[in-house]
Amino acid sequence: MTLPPADDPNSALFTDLYELRMARSYFERGIEGEAVFDLFVRALPPQRNYLVAAGLDDVLRYLEAFAFSADALHQLAAMGEFPDAVLERFAALRFTGDVYAVPEGTPIFAGEPIIEVVAPLPEAQLVETYLINQIHFQTAIASKGTRVVDAADGRPIADFGARRAHGTDAALKAARALYIAGVDATSNVLASRTYGIPAAGTMAHSYVQAHDGELDAFRNFVRSYPQTTLLVDTYETAEGVRNVIRLAQELGDGFAVSAIRLDSGDLEAEAREARKLLDAAGLTAVQIIVSGGLDEHSVAALVAAGAPIDGFGVGTRMDVSADAPSLDAVYKLVEYDGDGRVKLSPGKATLPGRKQIFRSSEGGVITGDVLALHDEQLDGTPLLRPVMRAGRRLPDAAVSLVESRDYARRQRDALPPALRALAPVAAFPVAISPALQAEQARVAAASRADRTS
Repeated sequence: MTLPPADDPNSALFTDLYELRMARSYFERGIEGEAVFDLFVRALPPQRNYLVAAGLDDVLRYLEAFAFSADALHQLAAMGEFPDAVLERFAALRFTGDVYAVPEGTPIFAGEPIIEVVAPLPEAQLVETYLINQIHFQTAIASKGTRVVDAADGRPIADFGARRAHGTDAALKAARALYIAGVDATSNVLASRTYGIPAAGTMAHSYVQAHDGELDAFRNFVRSYPQTTLLVDTYETAEGVRNVIRLAQELGDGFAVSAIRLDSGDLEAEAREARKLLDAAGLTAVQIIVSGGLDEHSVAALVAAGAPIDGFGVGTRMDVSADAPSLDAVYKLVEYDGDGRVKLSPGKATLPGRKQIFRSSEGGVITGDVLALHDEQLDGTPLLRPVMRAGRRLPDAAVSLVESRDYARRQRDALPPALRALAPVAAFPVAISPALQAEQARVAAASRADRTS
């Protein structure tokens, strides 16, 4: 199964023009030493206490396959700004670098590298756009999804958001990120096929409307799908539930409908009334699923109210991360040719050099992180792991989606309860090691001195 754009033969063109222009200059001036780039989020959105890293698998597939096809080179030649010698360099270019990353599903905080790329400067520069694109989007969606999962308090959730996701690639990647975050299924059949995520779906109101009567619609559907979920709010919800009861009376022991779905109105009140009707008819095993404009806040409110709801279908607001649709994700040069590099712009200052994140915990609960130089040995668990050497994925980095999902659950369970609340709380402690602080001061001083040279 191919996944755009990583498997597109022209995927190397998924880059901003200035990356290509910088690469030309690097080639022509011999600026091709080893570079280190950190990909991180500068600041968390106000609505997020933490983020969930996702997108690494797509990044590694892209880097392994990185090459300029004949068509891509023809496009660059047609632009008229890349000489033949530069086009020849592009034609021969492959990603040969190393990559370090936190595993997908890791809770991360502002300033902590999600990925660190160590490669010849032109290679590391050219892949910036794709890396930010994939890590940014999937991390934003996984971070939203984990909030919905927490709000549901153990009740299953299905991703219903494909039709309003921002494009087909986004819909696929959203289903993947949400599954890592703990969402149980997707309505997107291609995502199910591509990633092995369980598929979920019932019927639309149009199916009911296509029949002369609601009960006839239910009869016909259960002939094809006896253990289905029936959508009961096309006309009047209570009457829809009564039609399910009538169907059960008709079918007797052959009745196997597993659930009803409510998609509109006051979901708490509708669920209570539906539960009352079903139980009075002896249909205590029929569950109630709700959908319709849900997010973590509405799900949490329904759970807190004790509404008799057994599962949720969550769509648009989850698949576009409606309250925080973008992250301040950046990809910054932090070392070149063995020397640290910093950015000193107000509000955008960076830390130099290769890094490691050390995470401490007590009693199984995460207590704090320290961002340090990569060769420091500090207390805590190091989070950044080698995942690629010389342009090839390491065997230990070939993690299945189920393994990433299980890892994400364990990591989420280890977070302090306050961080898992929907309300914003004080920032989680991320310290900068004294050695890294000293290196930042040294490199910053040298950079200021160099400005006049």
